[in-house]
Amino acid sequence: MPRTALIVIDMLNTYAHEDAEPLVESVRKTLPGVTTLLEHARASDSPVIYVNDNFGDWRSHHGEILQTALGGRHGDLVEPVAPDENSLFVVKARHSIFFETPLAYLLGQLGTERLVMCGQVTEQCVMYSALDAHIRHFDVVVAADAVAHIDADLAEAALEMMRRNMSADICGADEVTFDARCVK
Repeated sequence: MPRTALIVIDMLNTYAHEDAEPLVESVRKTLPGVTTLLEHARASDSPVIYVNDNFGDWRSHHGEILQTALGGRHGDLVEPVAPDENSLFVVKARHSIFFETPLAYLLGQLGTERLVMCGQVTEQCVMYSALDAHIRHFDVVVAADAVAHIDADLAEAALEMMRRNMSADICGADEVTFDARCVK
């Protein structure tokens, strides 16, 4: 059975950017899906890997990134999905979780073949990350109710592109298992 990892993309966010307000509304709706995935991954002893922007602070580490996000305008959106002591953490600088990060190496060391993705933003970082995972021959699952968007129409198109062009399994968070494909 392929080893599955949960990838939590950019959920440690200060929401101090131009598109924050529409994103905040979407994040509020997706929090239950993200927390469901976190609970299921942790219960199955699957790796939970947070891949997050560093807000342009190249001296930061995961603890500082978390504290900055918790202290931001919407810390209430960060607190329920904060990493626990067993979570792994990778800092990224661009849209893809793989672009110039050690993630591919880490996944190889863990023996991971399947990635369950959640986080933000569906039509940006999630989509680009799913593409990069696909070209690296990972099986990709995206929990549609656990990814937040800025533009709903673009998000729907992105999910369809991931399904059609990247062979991603698109399902609900409650349908994701960490030992097989989504159950429907």
